Amino acid sequence: MQAKVDIILPSYNKDIYLEETINSIIHQEFNNWKLIIIDNCSTDNSKEIIRKYSENKKISTFFLKKNMGVSFSRNLGVRLSDSKYISFIDADDMWDNSKLKNQIEFMEKNNHNFTYTDYTPFFDKKIRIFKKEIITPNSFDYEKFLYNSSIGTSSMILSRKIIGVIKFPKVKTLEDFSFKCEILKKNNAIKFNENNTFYRITKNSLTSNKLKNIYWLWHINKKYNKLNFLNNLKSLMLISLRSLIKYGFK
Repeated sequence: MQAKVDIILPSYNKDIYLEETINSIIHQEFNNWKLIIIDNCSTDNSKEIIRKYSENKKISTFFLKKNMGVSFSRNLGVRLSDSKYISFIDADDMWDNSKLKNQIEFMEKNNHNFTYTDYTPFFDKKIRIFKKEIITPNSFDYEKFLYNSSIGTSSMILSRKIIGVIKFPKVKTLEDFSFKCEILKKNNAIKFNENNTFYRITKNSLTSNKLKNIYWLWHINKKYNKLNFLNNLKSLMLISLRSLIKYGFK
């Protein structure tokens, strides 16, 4: 019997990208999936776009009455999930059609609980421009990830059992960094050596808010990871440097 995966998609004011993201899931070669869309009280046309998919029995939609933040949405999605595997995708990212099929087959064959892939950043101007492919290390443990946070959230698939009570913290940004750290404290992550994820760079993306990221990275490392001053500084410098190398000043 084919394993099942729940896909958690938090949505907030991404109407111009949302349909393309949802369609990249619908067109997956892997069929045993459920998509959980949680709209965080969008003020654009996101709700209308999401409602177009309401008749699809594989898609569950939830419309929050006020903006509770992306951490709340992802945590709610995890609570609503009941499948063996959980994946996350941002409302402006996309997957190759073979993403779920190949990556889950790899996990099932090798009994891996946490996998990720390389990914390709891109942005839209008058035309779509793809940047250099992000090549990630072959594996991560917690110590390694503290200084190289290259696991793309939209690229990873996790066994639901390893999440347990771990939650995305209520912080302004980089909540996914903290979540991955907590998972990696007890579980290693293994790369599935295939690039099947496309990460959209926007004005509001994390890579475009570097000063805010520096503050929150320091805060998360101090409060949640309990790093001392020198290790926190090392983490901040190495992660920031790698971000500049990957994405430039865009």
